[in-house]
Amino acid sequence: MPMAAHEIEALIKAKFPDAQVQLTDLAGDNDHWEAQVVTSAFAGKSRVQQHQMVYEALGGRMGGVLHALKLTTAVAKG
Repeated sequence: MPMAAHEIEALIKAKFPDAQVQLTDLAGDNDHWEAQVVTSAFAGKSRVQQHQMVYEALGGRMGGVLHALKLTTAVAKG
């Protein structure tokens, strides 16, 4: 069963309360997502570490309930 945007956003924001999350359904099927995640929690982390942090926030759903996620991350400014 695919994941809705609000479910993905809730999981990310539970781990990173200050996160700005923008989700785009790439195929219109709630199964192929693009996510842009910006949070201060990424400060000092490599891009790979940032992505790992997001995958951890998703609690093992990648490759299962959440089929595909194109991920872009950035450190929040200010």
